[in-house]
Amino acid sequence: MALMDFIKKQFIDIIEWVEPGDGVLAWRYPMTDREIQQGASLTVRESQVAVFVDEGQVADVFGPGRHTLTTQTLPVLTYLKNWDKLFESPFKSDVYFFSTRQQIDQRWGTTQPVTLRDKDFGAVRLRAFGNYAYRVVDAKKFHTEISGTRAEYTVADLDGQLRAHMLQHISDAVASSGIPFLDLAANQVEFAKLLREATAPEFDKIGLALDSVTVQNVSLPDELQKLLDQRIGMGMVGNDMGKFMQYQTAQAIPKLAEGAGAGGSSVAGDAIGLGAGVALGQVMAQNLAQGLQGGGLAAAQAAAAATGMKPDEVMATLEKLADLKAKGILTDDEFSAKKAELLKKLF
Repeated sequence: MALMDFIKKQFIDIIEWVEPGDGVLAWRYPMTDREIQQGASLTVRESQVAVFVDEGQVADVFGPGRHTLTTQTLPVLTYLKNWDKLFESPFKSDVYFFSTRQQIDQRWGTTQPVTLRDKDFGAVRLRAFGNYAYRVVDAKKFHTEISGTRAEYTVADLDGQLRAHMLQHISDAVASSGIPFLDLAANQVEFAKLLREATAPEFDKIGLALDSVTVQNVSLPDELQKLLDQRIGMGMVGNDMGKFMQYQTAQAIPKLAEGAGAGGSSVAGDAIGLGAGVALGQVMAQNLAQGLQGGGLAAAQAAAAATGMKPDEVMATLEKLADLKAKGILTDDEFSAKKAELLKKLF
């Protein structure tokens, strides 16, 4: 009876795999103290591939369907042929199952800004992120290059390497596109297509197909984004310098108001700059506008006027500063210092 139990333990009649959940790419069928029986059934479901490895080498690959395993279909020796060796077969075979369905919603993104050349800005540091989907298309290559003899290989095990491939080819994708950054942010579909084309060969080297790539966001670091916002603002006002100065003042007022509420010492400095800058900016805008309309002589006069302030302009600025002091935004010392500086312009 013990001998029969021992014999039954050695032979496998049915080999199959039901995926336990998302994230498993490769799984080795447990073969400890067992061998495949002659005529055993191998069931490979849709979205799966089975690989037989005999003596460390891939012997065969089975696609979806039900397969009957014999010595004609599988080059392995079972215990049935090794009674004289007391069931100790010198040959050992393993069965690996691979999931061939798409592994979707895999994330990629720049951990650090990527420096790129740009037609408009010269060089920019780009940030971007999105997702991608891939699947196993060459189980033999994936087994020999990646998963090997591990009992299980998951999506998480491969995640870091694949994301590195995506990031490595961002520069290639942007360079090959020839699209300026301003247009790139508005053509994310095209950017995603180019990124997939640049990265797909790296996936193919390890038996994977990069099915899709999406770009969800393309952005600049904060300091460059501010410059971009200013450029957009200038584009909105065109050659109207008066409107541009109004735009700049409108951008500065919320920051000034925020600082005034906080009561910080930097607020006074901002207020001084705003009080003097608004008046001077208006004069410059008027003079430059006259210069554009009046030709070279008027432009020269405007440039000369912009270098100084007329008495009435100085008095107007002092009145603005006095009003800021009355509201508590400027201290007495700060008002006195700016007052002395402006009075020097009268002499």
